[in-house]
Amino acid sequence: MIVEDQPILAMELELVLADAGCDVVGCAMDRPGAFAIADRERPDFALVDVNLLDGLTGPQIAHRLVSDYGAAVVFLTANPEQIPEGFAGALGAVTKPFDEQTIRGVVAFARQFIFHRTVTTAPKRFRLAPWLATPPEDIAPH
Repeated sequence: MIVEDQPILAMELELVLADAGCDVVGCAMDRPGAFAIADRERPDFALVDVNLLDGLTGPQIAHRLVSDYGAAVVFLTANPEQIPEGFAGALGAVTKPFDEQTIRGVVAFARQFIFHRTVTTAPKRFRLAPWLATPPEDIAPH
């Protein structure tokens, strides 16, 4: 799932994710759209912009995706200072602008976490969430 309010970037991300073997279940530009897709599709992975058309709602979206669906969330942001303290349950964050290689690395990292609940080396340009600094054997499934 992609939550991004810049249509061109959302389409680019959709192509990169599809190329990486992901099934993109929807793209949303704001909190209501994100919740509608999440309720319908129950995503296991989401790229979520921190600051959307309806304000700084990315952290609220991430929290709900993690708590309600156990989704692995990665924040996208042009303003790293807006990433919530503790990352609201997200795995980490990527600062814009980013390239295809970065997103592919993030997808691989997220897959490892989703399927094995283990943390591998973080990809370049990926800021790992503080809660993942816990030794991998101590990370409980959601």
